[in-house]
Parts: sequence; C-alpha cells; structure tokens
Amino acid sequence: MTTVGFLYPGHSAEDDYPRMEALFGIDIRLAVVHTDIGEDAHRVDALIEMGSPDRLAEGVAELRLAGAQSVVWACTSGSFVYGWEGAHEQTRTLARAAGLPASSTSFAFVHAARELGFERVAVAATYPEDVTGHFTAFLKSAGIEVVADRASGIITAAEVGTWEWDQVLALARAGDHPEAQAVLLPDTALHTAAYVPELEEALGKPVLTANQVSVWEGLRLAQRKVWAPKLGTLFASRE
Repeated sequence: MTTVGFLYPGHSAEDDYPRMEALFGIDIRLAVVHTDIGEDAHRVDALIEMGSPDRLAEGVAELRLAGAQSVVWACTSGSFVYGWEGAHEQTRTLARAAGLPASSTSFAFVHAARELGFERVAVAATYPEDVTGHFTAFLKSAGIEVVADRASGIITAAEVGTWEWDQVLALARAGDHPEAQAVLLPDTALHTAAYVPELEEALGKPVLTANQVSVWEGLRLAQRKVWAPKLGTLFASRE
C-alpha cells in the first residue's frame, strides 16, 4: 500500500481526491487532512497566512498516523505567493515537521511540466489578476515561459468549488494560446478530476490541473509510478 498525504485548505474540491483514488483501482491511498483556511480570499496577505508553518504543521500528525509516505501542501496560491525561494523554504519546513518528503502544488506544476518537456504554457486561473501574476512569475522562475495568462477575478475558494463542467471548459478555452504546449489550471478549489481527458480533447493539447498534479507529485515523492489515462497525459505513460 502506498499512502500519500495531502494538506488541503478548507472545503471546496477535496472530493477530487477520492475520485482519483478510485480511478487508480490499485493499492494507493490518498489521505486528505483539512487545514484551517483562515480568511477565504484570493488575496496575497490572506494566502500567505493560509500557508504559514503553524497552520500546515497542525495537520502533519494526522497524516503520519495515516501512514503517509509523502506530503503535499495542496494549495497552489498558498505556496507560489511566497515566491520561488520562499516556497522552497515552506516545503523544507513542512518536510522537517512531517519527517517525510514534502512538496506543494506549485512545485507539482513545475515538476510535471518538466516531466512532459513543456517549455511554453498558458495559464487559465480562477484568481484575480495580481494573484495570477504571482503564479506566472513563479513559473518563469522555474524557466517555464508563460505565453498567456487568464485571470477570472474570483475571490473565494468557496465560489470556485461550485464551478461545473461548462465553466471549467470555458476557463480552459479562454486561457489557451496557440503557442502553448499545455494549459495549466492552477486552483485546487476547482473540480477537475472528472474532466481532464475531455479538456485535453477540446483543446487538442495536454492540460495540467491543480489536484491532478498534486497527486502525481505525491506519488513521485513516494517513488510510485501509476498509469491512469483517465487523468490525462500526465498519467498516460507506462514508463
């Protein structure tokens, strides 16, 4: 049994995780512990507080008891707002607290893009423009060119969690760009686990979504490779 632990802020799209666990159909467990979200706001100061060491440390003991072999802070905006160096320090602190390999959704996007050889991407974000800009800057720090970014201006994760297929598809299409090798949907509050293949078919290119890459990253840290084409290109290789 491989168990991956996720620290997930509040309650929005956490049901993506049992959905993905069921798709694997093998001995993989995705253990989710909810962290205190504080103020539900896609605003830089609120996001920095959301990702503070004390808030993350509160969920670590429960994940250890669940038998987690790796830990992912499943919040993109609550990591990239710290900047490239700050986000590294955040995950180092989390790893020390957990005594386990640790990462965040922001780094999951970077590692997934590198795994697939993407150099140019488009960002389709639910966030306000300034927060989206922080994600774009984070990707650029990783050497990934952002050829287009789309900001939707949504303030709360609670609202994002209500979005359904039509809205997710519209967001992805609005954020796409002809020069992009892939489209990135960075919000873990957005339900996407049921939609990835359909999004890729509609756009004609790979799509990376926050909860999808978070799971891939946790499995990577646990040194477990999984083939699950229903989760898109990222999980479609048997190598």
